[in-house]
Amino acid sequence: MAILDRFDIKGRSALVTGAASGIGLAYAEAMAEAGAMVTLTDIDGEGAEREAARLKEAGHEVRNDRLDVSDFDAVTAAFDAHAKAYGGLDIAFANAGIDTGAGFWNPAGHRNPDGQVDTYDPKRWDKSISVNLSGVFYTVSNAVRVMKQPGRANGRSGGSIICTASNAGLVTEPIVGLPYMPAKAGVLHMVRALGLELAEFRIRINAIAPGPFVTNIGGGWLKKDPVARKAWDAIVPLGSVAETDQLKPLALLLASDASDYMTGSHVVIDGGMMLGKYQ
Repeated sequence: MAILDRFDIKGRSALVTGAASGIGLAYAEAMAEAGAMVTLTDIDGEGAEREAARLKEAGHEVRNDRLDVSDFDAVTAAFDAHAKAYGGLDIAFANAGIDTGAGFWNPAGHRNPDGQVDTYDPKRWDKSISVNLSGVFYTVSNAVRVMKQPGRANGRSGGSIICTASNAGLVTEPIVGLPYMPAKAGVLHMVRALGLELAEFRIRINAIAPGPFVTNIGGGWLKKDPVARKAWDAIVPLGSVAETDQLKPLALLLASDASDYMTGSHVVIDGGMMLGKYQ
């Protein structure tokens, strides 16, 4: 097989959570542009519908669904609808996540009064864990259930699951809201544990751990505030905060047979932020 053929995902199907914008939309675009049939899901149902319509207009095979990943029954229904539409499931991106507000420290060098462990609202903690960790578990659980089903339309077995973690799951970030970090660390450890569990079924699971990307997280402040953007560009060793398009090649690698010997791993993509310049 020619090396580029290993990246071919034409005729396969993918479901992406959190796909109405940002990183999830980049994943969905990458899968559609590479020839896969894609379901875009998001709690922002109108956004998912809008982006699906745009991709359909460009000639891609896509559908959309409103989905709150913290609702297990809703996640089950979304995967069942995808499997019914496309005859199974080959690729799943457990991507949906939420911002948890400011950490204990802010970039201006001051402590945030509501970001301290002794002042942090427990409801914010619970919401973050329910989406950023439990939501990933619910997504992966249902992806595996569908991938294990016999008689899939394309005759394939196994599949590839990609979870969005964060470099904040590997290092402490004082400006990041407290629950986000253990949630993303939990995702990374879940991926390692499930890599072992699912290998027998030829279901691979890996994580992408992004650093600073321009998305709508945090109200899209890196898009709206040129001063903040310039400050962040200055501390990234490779010179700038990333655009979500820069995730697409990595997403295709992990979704395709090009990574068929990878499972239980995580790939950091952060412009060198973890190499020491920021810490």
